[in-house]
Amino acid sequence: MSTPDAERSGAGPSVWGAAADLVVVGSGVAGLSAASEASRRGLRVVVVTKDVPAEGSTRWAQGGIAVVLGDIAGDTVDAHVADTLTAGGGLVDAAATADILGAGRDAVSDLRSRGALFDASGVRLARTREGGHGTTRVIHAGGDATGAEVERALLAALPGEVTVLAHHTAVAVCRDRGRVGGLEVVDDAGRLGVVAAPAVLLATGGIGGLYETTTNPAVATADGWSLALRAGAALADVEFVQFHPTALFVPGLVGRAPLVTEALRGEGAHLVELSGRGVMDDVDPRGDLAPRDVVAGAITAVLARTGAPHVLLDASGVPDVRRRFPTVAASCDAIGVDLAREPIPVRPAQHYACGGVVTDTTGRTGVPGLWAAGEVARTGLHGANRLASNSLLEGLVVGRRAGADVATALAGPRVVTEPATPVVGKAPAADRTVLQRAMSRGAAVGRDAAGLAATSDLVEASTVVRALDTRDAVEDAALTLAAAAVLAAAGSRTESRGCHLRSDFPRRDDRWQGASTAVTLVDDHLVLATLDLALGGAA
Repeated sequence: MSTPDAERSGAGPSVWGAAADLVVVGSGVAGLSAASEASRRGLRVVVVTKDVPAEGSTRWAQGGIAVVLGDIAGDTVDAHVADTLTAGGGLVDAAATADILGAGRDAVSDLRSRGALFDASGVRLARTREGGHGTTRVIHAGGDATGAEVERALLAALPGEVTVLAHHTAVAVCRDRGRVGGLEVVDDAGRLGVVAAPAVLLATGGIGGLYETTTNPAVATADGWSLALRAGAALADVEFVQFHPTALFVPGLVGRAPLVTEALRGEGAHLVELSGRGVMDDVDPRGDLAPRDVVAGAITAVLARTGAPHVLLDASGVPDVRRRFPTVAASCDAIGVDLAREPIPVRPAQHYACGGVVTDTTGRTGVPGLWAAGEVARTGLHGANRLASNSLLEGLVVGRRAGADVATALAGPRVVTEPATPVVGKAPAADRTVLQRAMSRGAAVGRDAAGLAATSDLVEASTVVRALDTRDAVEDAALTLAAAAVLAAAGSRTESRGCHLRSDFPRRDDRWQGASTAVTLVDDHLVLATLDLALGGAA
């Protein structure tokens, strides 16, 4: 890795990376996989990251990687696909899913060849089971520190030729003669610059900043959605915002809530109300291992019925629980709970965006020169509700493919991209505190038309046009556009499906089966259309 002198010098506005072939925005599993693959194929790569590498969402992933490696009797890729289709509530693209999951074995093998170390049970990798999976197929590292190990291995193996711009925020995708020409950035000192390149890959992670409480780190502010929309790409399935059923309840907390991994329930932990009644009793035959949308909905219903601030997760019967789940144990210790002896206070928190920038399984968007991979993208794998531990696998598979696809796309003759002068743009940006409070009340697990409309009004009332010349301004503008997209799509889908739960339309409607809502930005206005599952475009 190298860092340009422009970042260290303290000089005024600068132009960086005029000779880059690919700019990767984000330094998580998808971004680093893409950067490594592109660099190995001879491309000059710049990675732009808002903090420092290893501070994004990947490091916080606890549960593991859902993958079929061929060493568990009876488990097959077809079975993994079937579980994914069931969890996704009729909106999963079956062909894309089979393609991505089928590539999982090679992707994990490649990751291990780069030094990633997974927990073992004898001569085989250890497995656990999570909600929605029909068998134990989730590999893990450090007990419940899989994301941290994946991030460590990818960073350690990142080719030295890759340039990393830390503490830089992506402002806009530059366009040059109808295609991507680079990326405008601003550093933490407010200096603007342009990294010129014929290809940009968005790997910015999630949208946790839309809500008061999330399992995401502070960098997850929907930047990639905004960059893609303003560059002319489409989003889809953005109404499906997954809330993890079991985030640690900390009174008064705003921001990142510690995750209490689903793997605990896979090992026998049990959800109970404060009264001791099982949360999932008579809710779903799969009990505590029902898919996340079902469990989160059940917990939310209990909280509404009882007025309690949380439910309890009893993990006292899980063997050797403190050693097996050291990350969760440390979080519980911080609030004075010994998970080996006491039940853990938990409640749902925003966790994952099931939708995002529309791509194929190589990360290509509909904009020439623009790719997207990881949580920011919508390949069709997650549908209305992501199956647990499919996300790291998707990041590995599609990240690698995107890096390779960029190399293929740039192999032939191409127009030389010249560095551009940065332009301070402007965009509507709401007050972040108002936006987060409104989205948490009106666009979380339970929604209705009145609440969605009131949320939109509150966000709009706090919105002003701001210059995009600081990280905060860029993030606030991205969150404002993302909130509008979620509210529009959620308002249009008059049914409950997956993690989109409408109290005024509580049942699934067959008219919406297989119908994804696409969102585009036309003349600064969001436009909704129906997207075919097979990425053919809006109909």
